[in-house]
Amino acid sequence: MTRSALVFATAAWLAVTTAAAAGAAGDYPLVRAFEARAKVGDTSIAAKITVSVDRLMEESRWKRVTDALKHGGYPNFVNALRMLPSIGWVEINKRRVLLRYAREEQRPAGRRLLVVADKPLFFLGDPTNVKPGFELTVVELIIDAKGAITGSMAGAARVRPSGDGGVILDDYAEALVPLSSLPR
Repeated sequence: MTRSALVFATAAWLAVTTAAAAGAAGDYPLVRAFEARAKVGDTSIAAKITVSVDRLMEESRWKRVTDALKHGGYPNFVNALRMLPSIGWVEINKRRVLLRYAREEQRPAGRRLLVVADKPLFFLGDPTNVKPGFELTVVELIIDAKGAITGSMAGAARVRPSGDGGVILDDYAEALVPLSSLPR
């Protein structure tokens, strides 16, 4: 995993898993389109990604999935996540995965929204080096006080608890895909 992926994972998940409240600070439903750009070897890829969040997850469901990860590891987290109702979706090229996790954290200059789908949206990397177990899509959106949104995503990821009580994200592509908001 690259350093940027580890920093993203530690910062995003640690902040979200230790936040005291998940209040509905933002306006939902939220539907936004982004341009995603990635480079794999000598190939550059650009695509439109759409994120739609109907609502944030309930506190009891958030506790259920975070406890599953903490006490049972990644397989239990994925199983607990899959039992939750859909609260939105992420789409690329007419391929859609359903969101099961949506958690918001207030920041001084805006807020952070972290969403997770229980299936991978895309795989970037060497097709001859298939790595099993990357079953999640993870998107982090940073929404400033004026409503501008930027972010990053892992199209195929897995998570694991870190030694300090946080969570580490492993990205199949070993590099997060930056997202730039498209005009509405």
